[in-house]
Amino acid sequence: MPISRNVTEALDRSSWIRRMFEEGARLRQEHGDDAVFDFSLGNPILPPPEALLARMEELVRSEGAHRYMPNAGWPEVRAKVAAHLERRTGIPYTAANVVMTVGAGGGLNVLFRAILNPGDEVIVLSPYFVEYGFYVQNAGGVLVEVQTTSNFGPPPAEALLERVTRRTKAVVINFPNNPTGRVYSSAELQSFCDALRAASERIGTPILLITDEPYRKILYPGVECPEVPPAYDDTVLITSHSKDLGLAGDRIGTLAISPRIGDADELFAACTFCNRTLGFVSAPSLFQLAVADFQDASVDTTLYRENRRILVEHLRGLGFQFEEPGGAFYLFPKSPGENEIDFVNELLAERILVVPGRGFGSPGHFRISYAVPTETVVNSLPGWTRVAARHPSLSPCSEECCE
Repeated sequence: MPISRNVTEALDRSSWIRRMFEEGARLRQEHGDDAVFDFSLGNPILPPPEALLARMEELVRSEGAHRYMPNAGWPEVRAKVAAHLERRTGIPYTAANVVMTVGAGGGLNVLFRAILNPGDEVIVLSPYFVEYGFYVQNAGGVLVEVQTTSNFGPPPAEALLERVTRRTKAVVINFPNNPTGRVYSSAELQSFCDALRAASERIGTPILLITDEPYRKILYPGVECPEVPPAYDDTVLITSHSKDLGLAGDRIGTLAISPRIGDADELFAACTFCNRTLGFVSAPSLFQLAVADFQDASVDTTLYRENRRILVEHLRGLGFQFEEPGGAFYLFPKSPGENEIDFVNELLAERILVVPGRGFGSPGHFRISYAVPTETVVNSLPGWTRVAARHPSLSPCSEECCE
């Protein structure tokens, strides 16, 4: 049976990460796990905190934990999430502002379905997580890309205003960013929000700001992640516990509607309805109850910090240019030469797997995910050195030239 044209095209566009993952599986079968250095998949390897695991064990046999609940999620869980957000932001969130979702991806699909009419536009800042485009398309919307600055900061106001039309319904920001690890400063965020307010005034309707935050707690020394809701009234915050609590396979997330939005109650009702009718129904009951008291907790990120240090020092010493990530577990270097696919294939010959930047809307770069054992990073270094030696355009540089 033929599949739809939309899905056929989507499979082709989304295939880079999957292709590299499948190539890695083939290479491991041929050469063994220790001889393959797979940096393709952003799959967190750190285990959940012990206290959270104990809470899960307690809940498995508890009465009522496996029953239906309201479509937005358990009220007591939503109330605890809201209290956590109020402590963080100073904004009076309540349970009526929170929908528990099947991960951040489920939350984004629910929100887009709730707000988009066919042909409505959603702006994303490139580079961006590739599946944003598919989520927008699922709701009949149109993705509009706006390029970030040379160091992956938010675009200047003029660049944003150029792309805003009367069909613009929302803008998605994501920091710490996938694929760059970039974190906006408070000043950068404020400037961007000012531009978005000006754009909203120009078209005569508020543009929704969607902040996608699954990496918020994975930060490196000296880096702070500013809160978005206090900076912009019309904000919906979406996150998951895939990375901060090590629950990637358990698909537990949150959609939080700022009470400062003029029609927050209406939007909550729409998201609750879409949560059910899209088939997500509600996030898994057990994991809702498990994470309720762990809103301030996080995995120990020591491994990510060490992997980042090793890669940054080695690749910088070889002459690669990149922004040192402030959070998440990605590097996004420039490729030597314009066609990064050729370079990715060179790395593949050394059994090093990375993802071409065009998979994130930024050709000429490639993404390294260092959510891997440290020995994988260390054992890959000779391969990086051999490939770099074949590129005279690479030359060792100081720390300043990569910032």
